[in-house]
Amino acid sequence: MTITPERPLLPVVTLRTEGGAGTCPPEAPCASGRAALTCRYRCGDACAHDAPNTSDNETFADVMARAASRRGVLRAGAVIGAATAATVAFSGPVAAAPVSAPTGKGGPTKPPKPGRGPHGLRFEPVAPNTADAVTVPPGYRQDVVIRWGDPLFKDSPRWSVDRQSAAAQRRQFGFNNDFLALLPLSRGTQLLVANHEYTSEELMYPGYDPANPTREQVETSWAAHGLSVVAVRETRSGSLEPIVGHQLNRRFHTQTEFRLTGPVAGHPLVRTKADPRGRTVLGTLNNCAGGTTPWGTWLTAEENFNQYFANAATVTDPTTAARLARYGVAGTASERQWEKFDDRFDLAKEPNEVNRFGWIVEVDPYDPRAVPRKRTALGRFKHEAAQPRINKDGRVAVYMGDDERFDYLYKFVSRDRMKKGRSASAKRHNDTLLDHGTLYVAKLTGDSPTSQIDGTGTLPKDGEFDGSGTWIPLVSGTKSFVKGFTAEEVLLFTRQAADVAGATKMDRPEDVEPSPVSGKVYVALTNNSNRGAAGKAGADEANPRNANKNGHVLELTEHRNDSGATRFAWSLLLVCGDPNDPATYFGGYDKSQVSPISCPDNVTFDRHGNLWVSTDGNALGSNDGLFGVAVEGRDRGLTRQFLTVPLGAETCGPVVQRHRVLVCVQHPGEKDGASADAPASHWPDGGSSVPRPSVAVVWRKDGREIGV
Repeated sequence: MTITPERPLLPVVTLRTEGGAGTCPPEAPCASGRAALTCRYRCGDACAHDAPNTSDNETFADVMARAASRRGVLRAGAVIGAATAATVAFSGPVAAAPVSAPTGKGGPTKPPKPGRGPHGLRFEPVAPNTADAVTVPPGYRQDVVIRWGDPLFKDSPRWSVDRQSAAAQRRQFGFNNDFLALLPLSRGTQLLVANHEYTSEELMYPGYDPANPTREQVETSWAAHGLSVVAVRETRSGSLEPIVGHQLNRRFHTQTEFRLTGPVAGHPLVRTKADPRGRTVLGTLNNCAGGTTPWGTWLTAEENFNQYFANAATVTDPTTAARLARYGVAGTASERQWEKFDDRFDLAKEPNEVNRFGWIVEVDPYDPRAVPRKRTALGRFKHEAAQPRINKDGRVAVYMGDDERFDYLYKFVSRDRMKKGRSASAKRHNDTLLDHGTLYVAKLTGDSPTSQIDGTGTLPKDGEFDGSGTWIPLVSGTKSFVKGFTAEEVLLFTRQAADVAGATKMDRPEDVEPSPVSGKVYVALTNNSNRGAAGKAGADEANPRNANKNGHVLELTEHRNDSGATRFAWSLLLVCGDPNDPATYFGGYDKSQVSPISCPDNVTFDRHGNLWVSTDGNALGSNDGLFGVAVEGRDRGLTRQFLTVPLGAETCGPVVQRHRVLVCVQHPGEKDGASADAPASHWPDGGSSVPRPSVAVVWRKDGREIGV
């Protein structure tokens, strides 16, 4: 059912830096409020370990120190900003004191009247809350499109938490849906594609013993990972429903064949006992966000694959050990202990299997016989997303983030031009676009002296965090630009190559997407609690806060708006957190008129060009949510919360269409101490049920366009 939200004039909360949905292990607290249970199963407790990037490549601050010494003159401007962020307890929605409207790039801003603002964002903001429900603005309805375990095929068994099996799960919608897209079919129907990032076994199986998983539980988890394709149709109410048994419905899981393509295919380091040719991989792991291509395919990103592999500690070769460590592959037994049931997850027995994960995967959802392809030309790292844009000359640029503290922002530019149309020859040509091209990594430079970037989030004297940047080439086809690396080694061990190239260390670059309206590229930088810690890189203009718990959003403008360019300008659109905190920035907009936002994760756009941001791990004490953000003109920086997801859940995969908004509600009820026997959430089925990750849809009661 739809929950009617509270209706404060200004939905603002005061900052809370601890607690919330839970915390990671005490030896290394989470950067956000995410539960330790989530950290364990999603990323293998990444924040409980040192960041894998131990490189000594010069930092952004080093570059600026040299620039400042050469320049010797500080830019003039009004001082905007104030002291270090205050830390106070959550006190619920409060009204901030009015402030004078600042001036940003878009000119003087004027707070809109309640419900007013740019097209697409004219809705009453949802107040921060901790309800075990999807909460939406007044005048909107919401529904569940598809749940974990729902049938995809006519022979799919009915789901029951007590009657799970691998055979059943392979015929059902998978667990923990993340990326989401809707692709066109016939009138009134669309093709829904979704990633299933990871499994939370304690929430899935009654009586689960983490020390002794059964074969059936492990094989069911194998089947619950992966991807789903399911046709959906519009209902009379305005919702969407699955078309069970549609000819295009598919499930991909850890036993599905995937093909390696591009320069690394067949390389000795991707050959295994089961695949001596090094060209066929079983499965895809930890698929986070992704993208869709102009030629009708789906890109899905393999992220925290490191956690599935055991016995890295037994590796004695120093080169191999260093490569594994740089990707966070460590320890002996894995959390899920898959190595007990399949040798390919045991590095002591199959050392090259790990190199077959960490890629961008391309899927043709319109061809039920097509084999998905792992595109090795796009590099191997913890991919969060991959969203293409067509260059002015017809070539394809794909933007990608590596979701790790102090890791990098990448771009791939194809060698060949895309062919338009749906002819067989165009399809054959476009099928190879992502196998040939140049992979770049970003180096960012600020335009303010380092003395003005003190780690508190105080704006420099020019009133903005901004600067310029370059795309450093790493590899093009068979040519390596990195000393000491072959082309194949650059692609297999991209993180180490980028270390040598001197890329800028960022605060967890997650989703990276170009606006289909302006062409500007937006980067969600989720958080980095280690920024400025002893022995770690300190604040710089692109990552301006030490102990960054709330994250920020970067706007990148390619030179001459050409995605094939090697130079760009950048600025921070949002420095997230409680608007009452002086260490936040909302594009120059009046902070008394914005919603608090924390830990940006995935981004998308509406047809008006507004940016929509979903969050992961809200450090302010509220459930995660989806936010609309104006990026141009007098409203630049206006941020309004459109929905919140249930207790313990993360907001993923937003899709904003003209008349509906969809989100993936991932890991609802994932709270410390929760289990399938003692659930912390009962969403979406209610009663005493276990929580089920699901796709939710929201639309206006009057049937009109979203936010107008």
